[in-house]
Amino acid sequence: MQTSWKELCSAVQGCTRCPLSAGRKHTVIGEGDLHSPLMLVGEGPGEQEDLTGRPFVGAAGQLLDKMLAAIGLDRSRVYICNVVKCRPPQNRVPQPEEMEQCMDYLRQQFVLVRPKVILCLGSTPSKALIDPQIRITRQRGQWVLRRGVWFLPTYHPAALIYDSSKKRDSWEDLKKLRAKLDELSLYPDREGESGNAK
Repeated sequence: MQTSWKELCSAVQGCTRCPLSAGRKHTVIGEGDLHSPLMLVGEGPGEQEDLTGRPFVGAAGQLLDKMLAAIGLDRSRVYICNVVKCRPPQNRVPQPEEMEQCMDYLRQQFVLVRPKVILCLGSTPSKALIDPQIRITRQRGQWVLRRGVWFLPTYHPAALIYDSSKKRDSWEDLKKLRAKLDELSLYPDREGESGNAK
């Protein structure tokens, strides 16, 4: 168990626990406010993330930035990471054994950040963190309270790019997220909202 960000970053960068490590260019640990009350968890790095070592910097990341801005948040004020820290080949869904090898790192990120709200971006983090049997199309937008932390499953931004019909539901989820942050008195000094992130 790593007890500091420096130790955790070092452990992830040198990790060879699963075959994903063999094909990576960079590990992608996460970025943002290390003391943020809100953590966003995605599936895994894509091509651009693997090249840069940063999470959510491709097309889905640009949409995520707009989504956050729509509820008065800048990505620098939240913490963003993924279930797996290395890119799966062809951006496939991480296999259960790959996720299991990375879960210790994600748990340590939870301990270090200590978020009060976690937004699960897509089916993979929702299954990993809430319920392995979760169906994102049925259970998105439904709050789950675990050990004093609120979890909200929603669509991954990439899903909105491929299927624009999901944007309306995603916007409703974002409004629920904003309402929960307000209810918990988090981010009271939010930036001006820009409306629907479509």
